[in-house]
Amino acid sequence: MDYETPQFFRVMQYADGADRDVVDMVSGNPDWDPPAALREGLRDYADGDPEEFQYPPSVGLAELRAEIAERRGVDRSRVVVTNGTGEANHLATTGALDRDAGTEIIMADPVYPYYAGRANLLDADARYVPVADDGQLDPAAVDAVASADTAAIVVNSPNNPTGAVYPPETIEALVNIAEANDAVLVADEVYDHFDYTGAFESVLEQESDHVVATNAFSKSMAITGLRVGYAVFPPADGPLGGLVDRARTRHMLTNVTGSRPAQAAVLRALRETPPDYYERNRATLRERIDAFTDALDAAGAEYTTPSGSFYVLARFERFPGTMANVERLIDEAGVAGMPGQAFGEARAEWLRFALVTPRVDEAADRLTDFFA
Repeated sequence: MDYETPQFFRVMQYADGADRDVVDMVSGNPDWDPPAALREGLRDYADGDPEEFQYPPSVGLAELRAEIAERRGVDRSRVVVTNGTGEANHLATTGALDRDAGTEIIMADPVYPYYAGRANLLDADARYVPVADDGQLDPAAVDAVASADTAAIVVNSPNNPTGAVYPPETIEALVNIAEANDAVLVADEVYDHFDYTGAFESVLEQESDHVVATNAFSKSMAITGLRVGYAVFPPADGPLGGLVDRARTRHMLTNVTGSRPAQAAVLRALRETPPDYYERNRATLRERIDAFTDALDAAGAEYTTPSGSFYVLARFERFPGTMANVERLIDEAGVAGMPGQAFGEARAEWLRFALVTPRVDEAADRLTDFFA
């Protein structure tokens, strides 16, 4: 599998060049409004004093880090504010490899392509563990391939692309595997607000020195363009305390710092956004999942019903998830999804659809007609 060149933009560019209307179900860009408090925060920031437009602390605004730390039940010193979850994952993964405790990264298959691409970029040895039919990752299968050469185990729950939510017992078992092999469990929890089962539990509940939790406000607040994420590293005085120091240094040398206005707006939104903002968005997504999977039933497709996140994997008879078939769906059905091949071998026959568009019903009708 070629992870050197991410396929998302290739699909989007093809859809943009189509000579017909196309429903975009490619990327995870939420289509709903950000919190009102975030908009107000940005407007108010524009009238700030000149010093408010200068460098913030490299590790992030102190008040934002404190707010995150309080919500996650950790000390503020463990929190580094990053340019989205992507940088947070990068800092955690490179930090795990920097320890000289192994060169191998274990990931689930299917895998979010950027995890796999990062392993290639860092010249790490990638090991993939196929998930079960329901998207669940079997800790025993991870344990079977883990070794003293395992530097990191990278997981994502709620999951992209399967929609699986790993139960607490799975997370606990994965933490135990990381500890037994002196590895780092890197847990991407960016979809934590999109759990429809109540089963999600943060890896931080395990209170292990071998875990790094990464997250962002990109999905939960519908602000993928503001690039405000964070990582929670092990305590500096613990056995893996060097991870947070290395992350701070690498973050500073790469970015200097993050956007001060974006961080300030996120802080205000965290403090002032009521819980029903998030619940309304979850309710909308539940409705879209129901409508889309009903259409897949009508089209005779096999599919996953997400327990979390906002993606559906579908398999159509005699229509494998290749790039050629993705382009055919764009040209003939007017629906753009992602090829299963982009996520690995385990779901190479499938297609992935992101339900972050108000045109889900229209896309569902087009797919039903196409496969009828």
